[in-house]
Amino acid sequence: MTETIAGIDIPDTELAREATELVHKAAAPLLFNHSRRVFLFASLKGRYRKIEADPELLYVGAMFHDLGLTETFRRTDQRFEVDGADLARDFLLDHGRSAAEARAVWLGIALHTTPGIPNHLEPETALVSLGVETDVLGMDLDQVTAKEVAAVVAAHPRPDFKNNILQAFYEGMKDRPDTTFGTMNDDVLAHFAPGFTRADFVDIITGSAWPE
Repeated sequence: MTETIAGIDIPDTELAREATELVHKAAAPLLFNHSRRVFLFASLKGRYRKIEADPELLYVGAMFHDLGLTETFRRTDQRFEVDGADLARDFLLDHGRSAAEARAVWLGIALHTTPGIPNHLEPETALVSLGVETDVLGMDLDQVTAKEVAAVVAAHPRPDFKNNILQAFYEGMKDRPDTTFGTMNDDVLAHFAPGFTRADFVDIITGSAWPE
């Protein structure tokens, strides 16, 4: 039976069910509920903005977008966003989706913390960022009704979400500080990690090996 929240159907396919199970096992309730809200807010904002995406692809993008923060899947040699993007791409290809479809989802996850780029790309890429921006930053909440917000949060609560998601970001990135250079992620380490020093882009240029 299809689950419907705030007028949005949760995809009820074998692929979607397997994605749900994978994320449910790997992620704490904080990230699982956040990822489901991202799908729901992405879908609602897509409806408002008249952006049509493949629901199954959007669901995988939303559900996998923070898997790189989990103990099960996080690495230390690349950005956490790429961890989740790689997992989603391989998952989709293993389930028979095309390389182009998997690429759109990969980009949606890899770029979900890079403002100003995803909204120019495929719907499945753009909407993941829109969902994240709504749930984490509260951006464009006026594009979702109060009734819809209440329904989403009732289904997937966000107790002390602001503090808890910041802690999850820190835990997922503290062992790979170099990967945060040039991203908003270094804001988290600058706040939580004693002794963390941001790399400065200007200093890197002026101090490079070029002689001039």
